[in-house]
Amino acid sequence: MSSPIEGTPIDGNAESKNDTTDALPGGMTRNHSNAARVARMPTEWNAFEYNMRHKKRGMAIIFNHEHFDISSLNSRTGTNVDCENLRHTLETLQFDVVVHKDLSEADIHQEIRKIANSDHSEHDCLLISILSHGELGYIYAKDTHYRLENIWKYFTAPECPTLAGKPKLFFIQACQGDRSEGNNTLSRTETDSSDDKSKECKIPIHADFLIAYSTIPGFYSWRNTNKGSWFVQCLCLELKQSAKKHDILTLLTFVCQRVAKDIDFESNSNDNPIKKQIPCITTMLTRQLWFYEK
Repeated sequence: MSSPIEGTPIDGNAESKNDTTDALPGGMTRNHSNAARVARMPTEWNAFEYNMRHKKRGMAIIFNHEHFDISSLNSRTGTNVDCENLRHTLETLQFDVVVHKDLSEADIHQEIRKIANSDHSEHDCLLISILSHGELGYIYAKDTHYRLENIWKYFTAPECPTLAGKPKLFFIQACQGDRSEGNNTLSRTETDSSDDKSKECKIPIHADFLIAYSTIPGFYSWRNTNKGSWFVQCLCLELKQSAKKHDILTLLTFVCQRVAKDIDFESNSNDNPIKKQIPCITTMLTRQLWFYEK
């Protein structure tokens, strides 16, 4: 029987050794101040949808962590499957994808600052995905942990004006704690079968962010060592099948549904009760987001 921190019960029809989690120990934070700047509004003020008809879709950055210099952290077998699946999926959506493997905290922040200082004027949006170990509020680089807010703070409107008013999407595959999500049985029901008069607009500096976590705060996130994590498997499947049919929040609702309901995404063993997982979506989007074909 595996240790609680590794969590290796059966992932549906897979063998118990194929599932593991992305949990681990705490960290520190840094303060950061934002200076006000004026940015060009990329979308009509009263528009229901984001302007996704710029020249380019935008940058998609994947920080993939498999091996660590920290003795308490196991290698994340299966993360390269996630990374390749995500890379291919995002390329089909016309993102310019860049993958970084096993970077240190300093190198991650160097890359993030470089991206934030780039000109995104001709881009629809920005997407960043982090695949790593984590715990509540923290995620691991190769050498140490850091707060997730230390990544997205660089893309607020004052810090990155050419992304102001544009979607900033973050997909986080990592544990947010060391608790396992249980399950509950539900019985079936009998019925189953305005004019804009202002030339200048003010928006909150944290508007237009979407952060999709693989699990809820305090809980494990499961990863199959052969097929990749439950969350990334479902995310890529929905993006491939539904990105042209649904807005991003509807699509992510279906991702949550797949992770929560699909029998392939539950841990099971003779020694432990079935464990489930549910992703957690934090949205500050102010419009609908559609991935229209370019």
